[in-house]
Amino acid sequence: MSKKPILFCTQCGAPVERKIPEGDDHERYVCTACGEIFYENPLNIVGTLPVWEDRVLLCRRAIDPRKGYWTLPAGHQEMKETTRDGAARETQEEAGIDFRIADEPYVYLDLAHASQSHVIFLAAMESPEANPGPESFEARLFSEDEIPWDKIAFNSVDKILRLYFEDAKTGNFPFHYIERHKQGKNLIITIEGVFSI
Repeated sequence: MSKKPILFCTQCGAPVERKIPEGDDHERYVCTACGEIFYENPLNIVGTLPVWEDRVLLCRRAIDPRKGYWTLPAGHQEMKETTRDGAARETQEEAGIDFRIADEPYVYLDLAHASQSHVIFLAAMESPEANPGPESFEARLFSEDEIPWDKIAFNSVDKILRLYFEDAKTGNFPFHYIERHKQGKNLIITIEGVFSI
C-alpha cells in the first residue's frame, strides 16, 4: 500500500475505494466510476559501494529520512533505466566521483517488509576525490575501523558494509542475496565466484 493514499482516479477524476477486484486476491485502489484499477508495486533502490584502496566511500545524508546519517550513494531506479545505469547515476548525483562500476550486482536485498528491493554494485573509484551533490552534506572515505557504525542511516547499509569488509579479508567478493521479512528473519544466500570491477 502507498504511504499516501490514492484519493482520485487519474483517468476520470472520480473517487477511488479500496477493495478486492473481481478475479484478484489483493486489495487495490479501484475507481468508483470507470473501474480503473491502480496496482502498487515494490520500489527498486539502486546504488554502489565505492571503494578506494582499503577504504569505502559513504555520503552523509542532507535529506530525510535519516538526515545527517551516513549511507551508500543510492536511490530510486527511474523508469526505462537498468539497475546498473541507475546505480551509476545515483552515485554520480550523490557522491560526485569518477568510478568504474562492476558488471554484476554485489548485493541484492529483498526487503519484503518495506516493499523494496535494493541492488548494490561495487564501484572502483578512479581517484579519492568527491564532489557530492545537494542530497549529501559530504562524502568521505572510511577504513573499516573509522566507520561511524552508530551513525549509519539504514540497517541494510550496515549489513552491506559488514559483508564487504568480511569479503575484503579474503579478496573474494561473491554475490550476496539477502531476504528480510517483517519478523526480522534473514535468509542469506551467497553465490561464490570472484566478481571484479
